[in-house]
Amino acid sequence: MDLAESEARSCEPLPSAHDEAPSDGLTTREREILAFERQWWRYQGAKEQAIRERFNLSGTRYYQVLNALLDKPEAVRTDPMLVKRLRRTRASRQRTRVARRLGIELT
Repeated sequence: MDLAESEARSCEPLPSAHDEAPSDGLTTREREILAFERQWWRYQGAKEQAIRERFNLSGTRYYQVLNALLDKPEAVRTDPMLVKRLRRTRASRQRTRVARRLGIELT
């Protein structure tokens, strides 16, 4: 192994508890995100703060991770009702955004 290979390997992230994938195919962090999404929040700001405290992620990054998780078949197998509800919510918001961009009023 030469110096360049050694330096490249030293930059690779070390495996963490979040990277462990048990038999259901989801990482610990992914299972925690699904559990977190089962909760109901009265105020959006409270959820954003809890995201920062619990996952150490910005709201934007959290929702990027969540959206990727919703597309995983393993997530559907783990909690089908929750994942389907979140997918419906995501699709509804996407339709609203597209309609707004196109100047269409949804009724």
